[in-house]
Amino acid sequence: MDFLFNTNVQFFIAAYLVGGIPFGLLLAKQFAGVDIKASGSGSIGATNVLRVVKETNPSLAKKLGIATLALDALKGVLVVAIAYLLNMSEATLWAIAVLAVVGHCFSPYLNFEGGKGIATGMGVMMFLIPFETLIGIVVWAVMAKTLKISSISSLTGVAALGISSFIIHPEMPHAPVMFIVFLLFYKHIPNIIRLINGEEKRVV
Repeated sequence: MDFLFNTNVQFFIAAYLVGGIPFGLLLAKQFAGVDIKASGSGSIGATNVLRVVKETNPSLAKKLGIATLALDALKGVLVVAIAYLLNMSEATLWAIAVLAVVGHCFSPYLNFEGGKGIATGMGVMMFLIPFETLIGIVVWAVMAKTLKISSISSLTGVAALGISSFIIHPEMPHAPVMFIVFLLFYKHIPNIIRLINGEEKRVV
């Protein structure tokens, strides 16, 4: 058990546990009295919070959706930022970032189920590769405004981030970036299937 006293290991565990906090589920239950895992898409992310709460309380839905988005992003940044302030290596920072996203997608508090990881992924990426993340956010915003389909806007934004990282920072290790990109696409497989079948719902 000596490895548990290793600082890196402690940060890895913290990143996973903090990343796994299901803020969307907690906020919707506390303030709207609904279980978002049992409604809508079943996801714990901001989009499903917005969709489910909007059915009963439209004004509250937007507030809870924004709060969920912000907290899901910040929980990814938190542990990475602390590690950065402690002068941990770039490789360690990326490992922490990956584990924060894994925690959200496979939460230890929800029997290893979780959300799609977009907000948490974008949060850690914004801290580590801000220029690429800004490109991804712009692409996401344009697609969201024009198509109003959350999954398409999210995935195109993630793809733009991943591609631009090779252009802006060709020298950096891209394995953790690509792992996060792959994980986000993997978590969107049901959405991709619905898109192919023309069944994916718009966010209105």
